[in-house]
Amino acid sequence: MSSKTLRLALIPASLLAMVLGGCSSYVKKTDYDAAIAELRANDQKQQQDIDALTQEMQQRFAKYDAAITAMQGRVKIDTAAHFAFGDATLRDEDKPLLDDFAKVIGERGPEAVITVEGFTDPAGSTGYNRRLGQQRAEAVRDYLVSSGGLSGQQVRAVSYGEARNRQVAPGETRDSGASNRRVTLVVDFAGNAAPTS
Repeated sequence: MSSKTLRLALIPASLLAMVLGGCSSYVKKTDYDAAIAELRANDQKQQQDIDALTQEMQQRFAKYDAAITAMQGRVKIDTAAHFAFGDATLRDEDKPLLDDFAKVIGERGPEAVITVEGFTDPAGSTGYNRRLGQQRAEAVRDYLVSSGGLSGQQVRAVSYGEARNRQVAPGETRDSGASNRRVTLVVDFAGNAAPTS
């Protein structure tokens, strides 16, 4: 067999391989539509779960000085705890809200992921404030895990320190900056719409 004949014989084989290879990654329109419908249904259910969780928290936490808002895909509880100037010690008066929060999240199941965000006023250096904000977030996280019964894998702590765009009272320190020295809780996934107990 000549090399020209061999080349001509390989062309159809190569084309067949390309066509079959392309067919293996082809998705039928009905399968695609079904997958999209399932994703939309999951998104809708998650938003319903978040709305239900937000409503429950607003009712249960009405007695506390905490703003609860539903954002896309999450629930935020602002000012869950406040701290003294230059301190990361959790105050006793903030513990009842954290206890109620842990109870609500415990009822929602292990799917809920909580981010504890620590903040400071701008009085110290950026590095100091970042560390202090982290210590505040860790104090609340540790309390939620040890006293609230939440899983350590379920709760994470981050610091925003003195981030100006996140200050309640921009630029304020000492007594007038007390609202900046806080921890915020963010529920990144609402879990089940109905309590599991």
